[in-house]
Amino acid sequence: MKGGWVYIMTNMARGTLYVGVTSDIARRTWEHREGVVDGFTKQYALKRLVYVERHEEIVDAIQREKRLKHWPRAWKIDLIRSANPLWDDLYDTLLG
Repeated sequence: MKGGWVYIMTNMARGTLYVGVTSDIARRTWEHREGVVDGFTKQYALKRLVYVERHEEIVDAIQREKRLKHWPRAWKIDLIRSANPLWDDLYDTLLG
């Protein structure tokens, strides 16, 4: 798979947000949930996947991630709410 994913993790609805990019969304989300990689998401216990966005090319996903990271927090919250109004954990939808 040559494409990529932009995703947002949180610890609770309207909690701390983390924007990331990966070529393997299921593996990367599992890593965040299990805390196997040290860093921001482990420090703040960000285990809930609340937003995912697929891109055909990884370079497009990387570019989108960089843009989202510079967005104001309110815009990120609006983006999440537009796709996932209840802030459900989307991890199980990746496995189906």
